[in-house]
Amino acid sequence: MTSFTTADIASQKGRTYVITGANGGVGRVTASVLAENGARVILAVRNEEKGRAAADAMGGNVEVRRLDLADLSSVRGFASSFADPVDVLINNAGISIPPLERTVDGFESQFGTNHLGHFALTNLLLPQVRDRVVTVGSLVHLIGKIDFEDLNWRTRSYKPYGAYGQSKFANHLSAHELQRRLTAAESPVKSVVAHPGIAATNLMNVEGRGLRHRVEKFFVQSVAHSAGDGALPSLYAATADVPGDSYIGPSRMFGMRGAPSPARRAAKTRNVEDARRLWAESERLTGTVFPLKATGSGAGA
Repeated sequence: MTSFTTADIASQKGRTYVITGANGGVGRVTASVLAENGARVILAVRNEEKGRAAADAMGGNVEVRRLDLADLSSVRGFASSFADPVDVLINNAGISIPPLERTVDGFESQFGTNHLGHFALTNLLLPQVRDRVVTVGSLVHLIGKIDFEDLNWRTRSYKPYGAYGQSKFANHLSAHELQRRLTAAESPVKSVVAHPGIAATNLMNVEGRGLRHRVEKFFVQSVAHSAGDGALPSLYAATADVPGDSYIGPSRMFGMRGAPSPARRAAKTRNVEDARRLWAESERLTGTVFPLKATGSGAGA
């Protein structure tokens, strides 16, 4: 499909969405559109004041709950607060190329926030998810590499872009492994990845100096589409009839902009050995596990 717009979204009345990082950028647009179409939307945000301001501007059935993906105790508290079913979990929040920082639990901030926080949230909330988990990926996964010997940048020299690429590649690997496990458990829940292309959001508004920063900023400003257009792949992935393990992104300019459609992902995102190894390491680091049992021929999950 190459002409999807918000007008193509059917009524979402009776459906519940949890969206991380929904107080700004692509997440805020995604939440607003779903609320306008009748969904109950939970904004899972670190800053509740900003979340309430965003919710007030949306109208509809919108709630704000605190979630700090950089603190596993916050993730656990957030997940334990849900008693009702969740139709769709959209793992949207993310941070991009900060200086070296660590989460509350000691993880490198981008890997800890973009990947491990969402990994833990997904495992903890999955028993209540009825339809799908949408992971917001990035074109940066194409250049991302996983260093299993130093996932949290403790021995190697920290590179902000390299750390961001690793975290987004991890998102893709984890989403692929999640679908494999859901299939093995004969679960109807689907794992889908969407990426916004190059969207003009605060995530891309990174301060810096030097020629490289100026060139990159000029490039982003030249090709970026709006946050509204950047939200369309997430909305398509969350509401359209797509199969599990789908990858949705903009259809033009090598995936940088345009209407959403099935996209091509790097072959490395389907590396079963790496996906399983990352999953095992992520379980160890977060203390969370896939909560469903494999059945029949899928018992090897």
